[in-house]
Amino acid sequence: MIAVLSAGLAPAFALLSYFYLKDRVTEPLSLIVKTFLLGALLVFPIMFIQYALSTENITNNEFIHSFLYIAFLEEFFKWFIFMFSIYYHSEFDDHYDGIVYAVSISLGFASVENILYLLTNGIEYAFLRGFFPVSSHALFGVIMGYYFGRAKITEYHTNWNRAYALFIPLLLHGTYNYILITVKSNWIYYLIPFMIFLWFFALHRIKAANQSSTNI
Repeated sequence: MIAVLSAGLAPAFALLSYFYLKDRVTEPLSLIVKTFLLGALLVFPIMFIQYALSTENITNNEFIHSFLYIAFLEEFFKWFIFMFSIYYHSEFDDHYDGIVYAVSISLGFASVENILYLLTNGIEYAFLRGFFPVSSHALFGVIMGYYFGRAKITEYHTNWNRAYALFIPLLLHGTYNYILITVKSNWIYYLIPFMIFLWFFALHRIKAANQSSTNI
């Protein structure tokens, strides 16, 4: 059990530390812990809704499963938690702060999801889980946080940026799921290029957010 917990949490803590330390002015650890735990708690209502939808067997369409049942539910709840707990918080006063808090929420969610998966399927999947699902959740968080940061620090296109904070991660997450669901045995040959693109896309947003913060 300890080995599973360690393997499940290690990639999330490593990624969270990486993004946290790239902040020019580090955020309060208490708030990072709070957002991480809120993200972790999201797993249970989302799993319940996904189970209910799966049990009802409304549709077998792979696109709907990828983009609606998985991506929309997960990204919407993360987006909602950000809006509810962070967006109007006094500590959210810098463009890059949005990335830190969104990544924290995403990795809280990814950690519990990862632990449950490893408990069910075995610790031998820990490396692949860390490299693909956990990392992808962190990168979706980077992109969500980038647009939340833009919405907070600029006085124009605020509503559009808040919408982008939901829909761009949703589209990327849905694409990730669609590859896994449809490609089957050769998924890794498609997912590795997608992950490389996702890392470049997210790192570009990190650079832009830090430059924006420096210019303020």
